[in-house]
Amino acid sequence: MDIEKANAEACERMMESRPIVVGLGKAIDVIPGMREDLLLHAGPPITWERASGPMRGAITGALIFEGKAKDEESARKLVESGEITLEPCHHHQAAGPMAGVICPSMSVYILEDKTHDHKTFSNLNEGYGKVLRYGAYSEEVLERLRWMEEVMAPVLGEALASSDGVDIRALLSEALHMGDEGHNRNKAGSVLFTKNLAPHIVRATKDREVAAEIIKQLGDNALAVLNPVMAACKAMADAAHGVEGSTIVTVMARNGTDFGIRISGLGDRWFTAPVAVPKGLYFPGFTEEDSSGDIGDSTITETAGIGGFAMAAAPAIVTFVSGTPKDAMNATLEMYEICFAEHKYFTMPPLDFRGTPTGIDIRKVVETGITPRVNTGIAHKEAGVGQVGAGLVRPPMEMFEQALVAYAEKHGI
Repeated sequence: MDIEKANAEACERMMESRPIVVGLGKAIDVIPGMREDLLLHAGPPITWERASGPMRGAITGALIFEGKAKDEESARKLVESGEITLEPCHHHQAAGPMAGVICPSMSVYILEDKTHDHKTFSNLNEGYGKVLRYGAYSEEVLERLRWMEEVMAPVLGEALASSDGVDIRALLSEALHMGDEGHNRNKAGSVLFTKNLAPHIVRATKDREVAAEIIKQLGDNALAVLNPVMAACKAMADAAHGVEGSTIVTVMARNGTDFGIRISGLGDRWFTAPVAVPKGLYFPGFTEEDSSGDIGDSTITETAGIGGFAMAAAPAIVTFVSGTPKDAMNATLEMYEICFAEHKYFTMPPLDFRGTPTGIDIRKVVETGITPRVNTGIAHKEAGVGQVGAGLVRPPMEMFEQALVAYAEKHGI
């Protein structure tokens, strides 16, 4: 078994993936396996009984949005009865931030990996604070979702259809040179995304006020590009998956209860352990005691070599997740210790344009005792509240140890 060769192939496939945002479509129409009785969610599989507060809140909000529930109690009954099924976004070529809930009638970005002929998906980003992905489901949250679905999505869809698409790998490469890290800091990337789409948005509607409102919504939301970035990173990681003998991580995801990983050479098996509580900065009036456990599919960014792995490119991120610019630099330098490669296209000016650490190798994680660095938002532990801060977290070592033992057993090592 030539592990080095297998890992080189997996990392090469990951880096050469070229995902393009090509359009928008209803989840029910475009996501493989999507059904009317199905909700997708972040992280490994979860049941209502084990779901965290923000996950339950997002499920409730999605079912109210779909017209299938009126409150948390009716949502609970639907899920527990089996009338509504919960499945991970990752089982359907998708990724969703925080609770990550995608329901059938939501519009989603469609990305095509032009290198490997593969599609991935993510929903639209609502912005910060009291939003569905953080478990909030008040009327103002639902009104925003309806506006996004009824007004914003049709125009964005037309705009993307009339464009040449948005090359997310190229966008990320540029954004890393402008102070982004691609996960919690996407200010430059969102501006680039808005700039690319603005002329097409204007042409896609005759209503100037609608065009202005959509452009303002995208431009004011520093996370507007996060969801297509996540779908792009999902495409990159999918390209690396299934390489026989590879020890490279191709999924890291959390559902608020469990953290889960998948390994390129170990098929679609999840290795899980309990999530940690992020350490970070809290909004006024909130403390760590209010925090939910770590949650979201957005760790797919670190899996693909950006986010917490590219903090050296974005020293200002520490004003949002805590720490100092030196901490940001050291975070990236530490991640080289557990990665197999340095990215060919994602480079960082502060490190003399060195490529970002790419390809988490479970052997190196266990050998060094170093777990991945992750940038993350923080949700309130109770359903309905929303975002209460942002910070840093590390995955549990237990998952990597489980995966390495499984790898050794599979190959008789």
